[in-house]
Amino acid sequence: MTVTYLDNNATTRPDPRVVEVMLPLLTELYGNPSSTHQFGSQLAARVQDARRQVAALIGARESEIIFTSGGTESDNTALRGVLGALPGKRRLVISAVEHHAVLECAEQIEREGVAVTHVPVDGDGRLDLAALEAAISEDTALVSVMLANNETGVIFPLEAVCRIAAARRVPVHTDAVNALGKMPIDVEKLGVSLLSLSAHKVYGPKGVGALYLRRGTPFRPTQIGGGQEGKRRGGTLNVPGIIGLGTACELLRQEQEALWPKTRRLRERLEAALLERFPSAQIIGASAERLPNTSCVCFEGLPSEPIIVLLSEAGVCVSAGAACSSGSLEVSHVLRAMGVPPALGHGQVRFSLGRFNTEADVDRVLEVLPPIIEKVRASYAL
Repeated sequence: MTVTYLDNNATTRPDPRVVEVMLPLLTELYGNPSSTHQFGSQLAARVQDARRQVAALIGARESEIIFTSGGTESDNTALRGVLGALPGKRRLVISAVEHHAVLECAEQIEREGVAVTHVPVDGDGRLDLAALEAAISEDTALVSVMLANNETGVIFPLEAVCRIAAARRVPVHTDAVNALGKMPIDVEKLGVSLLSLSAHKVYGPKGVGALYLRRGTPFRPTQIGGGQEGKRRGGTLNVPGIIGLGTACELLRQEQEALWPKTRRLRERLEAALLERFPSAQIIGASAERLPNTSCVCFEGLPSEPIIVLLSEAGVCVSAGAACSSGSLEVSHVLRAMGVPPALGHGQVRFSLGRFNTEADVDRVLEVLPPIIEKVRASYAL
């Protein structure tokens, strides 16, 4: 069966050019870059090249890039690293719609005695900046607000967030995992002190990511046991993954601006057709600024699970909001925070487009989805 893949916010197909660069590192070039012999040191140079490539994509200095195992580790490290360095400050401020990598880390931190404030969003997923400003107090160690929501694609006003926090001398972390490659990112323009990213969301390998840490930001390492990454993250480096991430970032730097209009056209065509065929459907966050590839569609009165299962049986891959919450029958925390009614939120289906999608993929969705919706509607009516 041919797979029609529209779940790029969950993960992306590795670019063949990335795979090609990685293969020798899994076979012949297997040395440890921390070794002093020549075989290892040549890999250390390759790792440094990858660090430059990641830094160049987001406008950072290469010394400000810490390689990690992925977005979740980067998020956890950002939160715990700053809080650990500022023991006198016992408050964390996050948005109500953060990815679970931030949300659940914050919940655990709260159980450990740190106060956590959740800043609300409106019905279109826009952050309440007045509430954010009110939430920042003298004992706030860090503000963590995502750059773009993984479920709805709604983009957050990070420059404004950073201005508000800077006035109180509070650093800002942003989870940019689902924003990277889908919008311009310049850490200097944004003003963030920490930024998380992940390779597998940008046509690279799974199991590797990075944390941008601005020079001078209070930080205590959370993973120790070696001098790697300037003593900021111990552990033998994942050389194939890191070089794959660097290659993926370099390809994005060269090609991403041409990708954005293409994915936006495909998304707009898909949304227009869906709204025409299903008048009761709603595009969540449609009035807000969104990533060009993401469409969160809710089919009122229908459960999303059978829709997604039947689409999968037809070879079409989509998700119900965040891939991390697949299998859950509850309305996602993102839609609850936006005030989406349960009758609508239960029918959430997320379509997320990427580099390899074509008009034919949209055609396939529009071919198989209408009979599936009718089948689910008939079954649910019983």
